[in-house]
Amino acid sequence: FRGETVLSSEASNVAILTETYRQWHETRGGSVDQFLSIVDQSIRFGSLPRGAAPMQFASDYDNLEVLRGYFKGLLEQWSMNAYEVKQFIAQGDMVVMQGFCSWTNKATGKICETPKVDIWRFRDGKAVEFYELFDTAEVAAAATPGF
Repeated sequence: FRGETVLSSEASNVAILTETYRQWHETRGGSVDQFLSIVDQSIRFGSLPRGAAPMQFASDYDNLEVLRGYFKGLLEQWSMNAYEVKQFIAQGDMVVMQGFCSWTNKATGKICETPKVDIWRFRDGKAVEFYELFDTAEVAAAATPGF
């Protein structure tokens, strides 16, 4: 029976993320509340740039309330063009999303297009860990005037 529970949990976690990413793409980043609704209060959230300029908002966060700062910084500096999920890979309590995203930097007008990988860990239907990977050089180039 344990194997059935794991498979059910994997499918449930993928279903949660499928809907969350669908809304994220369709609203062009306007579904922050939906995104945060799947996150545990004590989320461990990390991002490849680790707060380095020009992506200071893409840092480590350890609770739901301060995580709002990530989305605030992202959406103040960038507007989403597309966010495409290519596949989910689920095993146990982990789900990996492989996709692609395109954003326009509001200050420079430059477009950044990058592969995107998000690594999630779930417990009791809530995300307790998240780490994102993307092309930081592409993002920095789009955020830098005259580059």
